[in-house]
Amino acid sequence: MSILPIIIAPDPRLKNKSELVDKVTPELVKLMDDMLDTMYDAPGIGLAAPQVGFQKRIIVADVSTQDEKRDPYQMVNPEVIWSSTELFDYEEGCLSLPDQYADVSRPKRVKIKYLDRTGSSQTVDAEELLAVCLQHEIDHLEGVLFVDHITKLKRDLILRKLKKMKKLDKKAG
Repeated sequence: MSILPIIIAPDPRLKNKSELVDKVTPELVKLMDDMLDTMYDAPGIGLAAPQVGFQKRIIVADVSTQDEKRDPYQMVNPEVIWSSTELFDYEEGCLSLPDQYADVSRPKRVKIKYLDRTGSSQTVDAEELLAVCLQHEIDHLEGVLFVDHITKLKRDLILRKLKKMKKLDKKAG
């Protein structure tokens, strides 16, 4: 188990597009396992490789509650291949934007194609919270943050708070 450091916005690495993965290797499987450990430790329900400094198209997610058995997804090269026209509003947060939340509207249902940890092609039909989570993490692979889906005024306010928080952390450290 390795807990990876999470990159906090504003950081230019979070705005880069991630590279496609050619092949699922044992090193990438270990990275996905470490990403899950990091996500559970944070705690969060999703994490994308760019958030831990790897510009690869890899995400992990688990929207199970504490009362439920863990149900993690580990996805390589995930892509939305279908989305509903019906939208779902959810107050999103992000491990790279600690303690910041905003309502975001996204498709209520999606179908996602991806490679699993063995390199096999899979699809998953997701709705509501799982759909939101997977879309949020796939956005990270495109260099898009949830604050890019809200008004400029709200986004600027959140990013100013995070800059101030980073400055205070540097002074304290």
